Amino acid sequence: MIKFYYSLAPNPMKVALFLEEAELPYEAIPVDTRKGDQFKPDFAKLNPNNKVPVIVDGETVVFDSQAILLYLAEKTGKFLPASTPVVHGEFLSWLMFIGTGIGPYSGQAVHFKHFAPEPKEYAVKRYLFEAKRHYGILDARMATRTYMVGDTYTIIDMAAWGWARMVPFILGDDAWASMPHLKKWFDMVSARPAAARAGALKERHAFKTDMDDEARKVMFRHIAEPV
Repeated sequence: MIKFYYSLAPNPMKVALFLEEAELPYEAIPVDTRKGDQFKPDFAKLNPNNKVPVIVDGETVVFDSQAILLYLAEKTGKFLPASTPVVHGEFLSWLMFIGTGIGPYSGQAVHFKHFAPEPKEYAVKRYLFEAKRHYGILDARMATRTYMVGDTYTIIDMAAWGWARMVPFILGDDAWASMPHLKKWFDMVSARPAAARAGALKERHAFKTDMDDEARKVMFRHIAEPV
């Protein structure tokens, strides 16, 4: 059985969606990042970068959500697009676009908008602009498509869904109004039974929700530690 180390953040939720879609048996192991669980020695042995998600599949350890999705898709043969050079090129490009663009800019936008101390005007403007620009690229792509890559539902859709769940929190409550094509796609993926089961993970374990001084010390270690 796969051990799935997770929190309810966007990256772990991508993996949760795959596990539910593929109906793979797994043990969900909570890692409460606001309490500092990600820095405990046993977890650090699995991921020296101290981040969720991580899976342990027998003797195989995989960290980073994009790597996990690709590993599981290749292992099971599920949720991969047609194997042609053109589609494979698109597949790799959009997988990396989400991993190196959507994720980082969304994360930094959330940090500076909601949690960083003042002054932060420049950083908020920069990261919100870039996050909105990246989601706009996805919206434009979905204007004439049903799925992100190829003609079927793949791990690219799962990867994008993990972050798209957070669009209102990242960009504001009215953000979806300017991205109707992406919203239509998001609603389609969210309506899948597996998405509902992935979302139900929040009922399995209680995670700390307060961003208090204790949480800031472990989430934003640069505040207390010298650079």
